[in-house]
Amino acid sequence: MKNTNNKKNKRSKLKYPICLLVFIFLTILCAGRFLVVAESPKNVNAIIVLSGGAGRVEKAVDLYKAGYAPYLVLSNYREGASSSGNMLQTTLTLGVPAEAIFTENKALSTYDNAALTLPIMKEHGFTSAIVVSSDFHMRRVKFIFDHVYKKSGIELTYVSSVSGYDAKRWWSRPYSRGITFSEYAKMVGNLFRYRGPEAKKTLDQIKGWFR
Repeated sequence: MKNTNNKKNKRSKLKYPICLLVFIFLTILCAGRFLVVAESPKNVNAIIVLSGGAGRVEKAVDLYKAGYAPYLVLSNYREGASSSGNMLQTTLTLGVPAEAIFTENKALSTYDNAALTLPIMKEHGFTSAIVVSSDFHMRRVKFIFDHVYKKSGIELTYVSSVSGYDAKRWWSRPYSRGITFSEYAKMVGNLFRYRGPEAKKTLDQIKGWFR
């Protein structure tokens, strides 16, 4: 009887570390997929485009031309976006009329993107928007925009642009590994209110520890 109980106890003790290892493995495996948010677009008042990644402006213009919104809001519009120039120049080159574009040029972080586009949305009486950024960036974008826009009454939809990030096998390529590390580090930093140049400097220091 004692032997049977001892075997059961041993199996029970083994079960918990095995479950923990499985949980950790699945968490790491799904880390890339968690970063990506890709909701279906719907008709809104404006499309908010965040600076900082290739393909974002093009995706927003595609949505605009498909009739999802009559206006674009470019956050940090002077940042380079394509061979055509900065975000504004690229948007105009792609055929969006100037009167359909609103801009701001002070954002230094994703938090700033949210905080500085909100007054523009309110000023023009917009009650809904599609937010466009790179696929790997969208989870953090959603966290921040949902927080900043929480009491605004403005409904947000999150549509991502393709960046070349491999969410399913993020560990298999240096580019995807670097992006994954950076995004999770930035999410942790954002929780402690590290933003903009200060956050980037700290992140670069942390990266240096692993080189």
